[in-house]
Amino acid sequence: MTDFLDNIRTSYDTVAVSYAELVVDGADWENEAFDLLAKLVAGSGRTVLDVGCGPGRTTGLLAERGLRVTGIDLSPGMIEVARRDHPDLNFRVGSMTALDVADGSASGVVSWWSIIHLPRDVVPQAFAEFYRVLAPGGVLLLGFHVGSESSHKTSGYGGHPMNIHVHRWTAPALTELAVAAGFAPYVATEIPHDRLLFQK
Repeated sequence: MTDFLDNIRTSYDTVAVSYAELVVDGADWENEAFDLLAKLVAGSGRTVLDVGCGPGRTTGLLAERGLRVTGIDLSPGMIEVARRDHPDLNFRVGSMTALDVADGSASGVVSWWSIIHLPRDVVPQAFAEFYRVLAPGGVLLLGFHVGSESSHKTSGYGGHPMNIHVHRWTAPALTELAVAAGFAPYVATEIPHDRLLFQK
């Protein structure tokens, strides 16, 4: 496990600054998903975790909806950029495979195109962590690349070297894993097919 986590961490440390400069849009198509999440967790008083938050773009969008949110990312470089760009928000370094978060303490978990770098056999471990940290009735919102193939990414975000794998998923495959972890699918017609919503 150490090798792939080290590769993800190093790769995103390398591209953190350029990633924040290049990946700045997406708000229009994210609005409905984030609005629904905010509606479902409203009044809980608990934190929403943005797991794999990168430079904090999605963390900021969640905070704009009045959510108390904490951004977590494996890459210290990404967290440094997130704190620079969003100094009023809370960020910490951490891994979705072993979250340093108390059981049942979160009202929501957002994994926005971040599980795609985990080996397929490790994704159930991340889902188990998401389930553990969520309070009863808590919400898991996933974004992912649709498909069934995997690729090896050796450069990106301005041509910087990277060494990560990108795994595409089908909605049925991810739903099967989520249900095995204890989640129930939440049917939402306003959520496109490359985003899934579950409840504990």
